[in-house]
Amino acid sequence: MEDTPDIALWLGTALRQGGMDVQFAIDGHQADLALQAGHGFDAVLLDLQLPGLDGLSVLQALRERGDSVPVLILTARASVPDRVLGLNMGADDYLPKPFDLSELEARLQVLLRRRGRSKTTALRWGPLEMQADHGAVQLHGQLLALTQREAAALRVLLASPQRTVSKEQLHAEVFADEVTGLDAVEVLIYRLRKKLEVGVAQSGQPQEVMITTFRGMGYMLTSPSGAA
Repeated sequence: MEDTPDIALWLGTALRQGGMDVQFAIDGHQADLALQAGHGFDAVLLDLQLPGLDGLSVLQALRERGDSVPVLILTARASVPDRVLGLNMGADDYLPKPFDLSELEARLQVLLRRRGRSKTTALRWGPLEMQADHGAVQLHGQLLALTQREAAALRVLLASPQRTVSKEQLHAEVFADEVTGLDAVEVLIYRLRKKLEVGVAQSGQPQEVMITTFRGMGYMLTSPSGAA
């Protein structure tokens, strides 16, 4: 439940890429209706400044119905009294705006794990999917034969949707303490790109996944159409 359409679209895209199903409410009244008994949601992201019926009223009504679904509050109200009020009314966590997407995802996963509701078993970008537990990678449903380092680099990119990953970060996470230069990252990304291209060619599907280089910034998974 987010009051700004652009932020809602951004959040929805990012969370869907992480394997979650997302539904939005454009105002507090719609949110309250969506959260009636039997709603089936595993977690709620709730903005306090919803039009029509504010987020705290939505939260209060939810808890008065005896609903214990995890609620993560998103709001520009960052003062301590506001945070305490939201938590006292039954919120499980509180994240002030502006926030980093990776922090939001991490906090949301913590809430889902606490309730035994975490369903995210894969990292996804469009037709590209990596199983979070054993690291198997599929493109258009076909397994990709990746080396351990290639899979490690892809995992880092998949974990950072719509954000560039620096060469230094990839080097630190893939090569750890090995005595290798940053050039090793360039070679690794080159090989990974080639395997993605081969996978697309073998599938007969259009190319929907690319690794794009942003000079001076790093690498990011992108789609030629601009959407995944």
